Amino acid sequence: MSNYLTAPRASKSMPKGIPYIIGNELAERFSFYGMKCILMVFMTKHLMDSNGQANPMSDNEATYWYHMFTSAVYYTPIFGAIISDAFLGKYRTILALSIIYCLGHFALALDETRLGLMVGLTLISIGAGGIKPCVSAHVGDQFGKTNSHLLEKVFSWFYLSINLGAFISTMLTPILLIKFGSQVAFGIPGILMLLAT
Repeated sequence: MSNYLTAPRASKSMPKGIPYIIGNELAERFSFYGMKCILMVFMTKHLMDSNGQANPMSDNEATYWYHMFTSAVYYTPIFGAIISDAFLGKYRTILALSIIYCLGHFALALDETRLGLMVGLTLISIGAGGIKPCVSAHVGDQFGKTNSHLLEKVFSWFYLSINLGAFISTMLTPILLIKFGSQVAFGIPGILMLLAT
């Protein structure tokens, strides 16, 4: 008997939750890198004002927003770790902040103005902050002493899913932007993230 409420069951086989965790990570990386690879083009070519007129940013302003967003994505995991460790635990933090992440994608897809951009990027950075510090540790939490020999294999799959999601999205999302516009290009990653959640 374990002293921990969330200790994994004694088993020599692969934990049942692993495919879901790996699928979630693939979808999250697809959504993040897909959105990020079209972000500069969106801000400098597709951004609208509240009247539906083209209102693109200058290259300098778009670069500023891009780097502020990127830095927020790497600072918010500090808060995600605190939320996870002190309040919700890894699973609930991942779940709750994945929903916020999805809302960010839908804000980008549904509102092509600066307000939609600001809300979308803020929500995505908050959502990423809940996923980044928790998901790798959550994978490890699925294993006990009896099946720890499978960890190396699972983490290989896990990191393959990260790279596969990033690769596919950076190939596909720019095509979606060109052929169908920003609503589809931001919406499909959001839908994938929602399905994974």
